[in-house]
Amino acid sequence: MDIEQFETIALNASLIGLFLFMLFIVYDLSKQSKAGKLGTLVLFGGLCLGMLGFLMKGVITKLLGLG
Repeated sequence: MDIEQFETIALNASLIGLFLFMLFIVYDLSKQSKAGKLGTLVLFGGLCLGMLGFLMKGVITKLLGLG
């Protein structure tokens, strides 16, 4: 395994860990604020749009052949 493969694997693992931790934070925030089902849905929808945008950026660049 060369350094480039290691960096790719480490970056992907770190991003997955960060996204899971962010999802846990949003869940904990909705639990502590007693948001209910609709409030939890709104929190996840609003606060997770940034993660979705980041993931879609990668997918779109792969589809267009830019990355």
